[in-house]
Amino acid sequence: MTDNPWTDIKREAKLVTLPDAYLRLKAILDKQNFAMDDIANAISQDPAITMRLLRIVNSSLYGFSKKIDTVSRAIAMLGTLQIHDLVLATSVAQSFKGISTDIMDMQRFLKRSVYCAVASRQLIAFSRGCDKERVFVAGLLHDIGHLIMYRALPSLAQQVITTARENNKPFYLVERALFGFDYAWAGFKLMQEWAIPDSLCDITRYHVEPSIAEKAQTETILIHIGSLMTRADDGEGVFNEGPLTVDNFCWEHIGCAPEDCLSMVEQIKEETDEVFTLLFPKDAV
Repeated sequence: MTDNPWTDIKREAKLVTLPDAYLRLKAILDKQNFAMDDIANAISQDPAITMRLLRIVNSSLYGFSKKIDTVSRAIAMLGTLQIHDLVLATSVAQSFKGISTDIMDMQRFLKRSVYCAVASRQLIAFSRGCDKERVFVAGLLHDIGHLIMYRALPSLAQQVITTARENNKPFYLVERALFGFDYAWAGFKLMQEWAIPDSLCDITRYHVEPSIAEKAQTETILIHIGSLMTRADDGEGVFNEGPLTVDNFCWEHIGCAPEDCLSMVEQIKEETDEVFTLLFPKDAV
């Protein structure tokens, strides 16, 4: 560990890369003119990503009446933006493979990430105009900064956990005091390193303080609420109390209440179990 925590974070971030299939897909989509066959070919070159993509598309998340058995068909049904976000989700799942940390059990970390993705996607019911796949991916990525911090700075990260619990404070405020930055910022910088679309990067950066988000504010609010629901479900406290209190700005913005969120918990848990199995089969982590 160096004397500058941010140096360690940047070094660790460079070691985590996304699969070539996603990078090829993104390069194609970044062009002004592209053929649908090029997109399908880029994805199909990675069997693991292809399998996970098709399993998700054929799951109860979408409820299509007929089975979708090719990438080309999935693109036709969902469109390129939605396919990009789903491939990104499966790519992140593949990148997590083999990552270990002394502080956080990986299965637990991954389950929390999926729970937030599912919860945030469910909360779209209270807010029109949000893209479900984009919100899902944002939820999956929201805590990735912690993964990098746990790997790069395990001792200091453990100190944050202990201090936050002893003082009943949100983790991100303790991290700012100790590191000079928080996990949301670390995740934001990692996603920039991956050249992930700015809208997703900004959601990660501001989800701890959604009232200051200048772009994609509604999506940022959904991830803010979803992340606090996740922490409550994982035993960190009571939802909408103490360090898990939702910014009042959020309730006013999307027009729902804490009890509306709590009424979704059982459905979120069921869907989380299904999606977790799809994204992270036992032989993948």
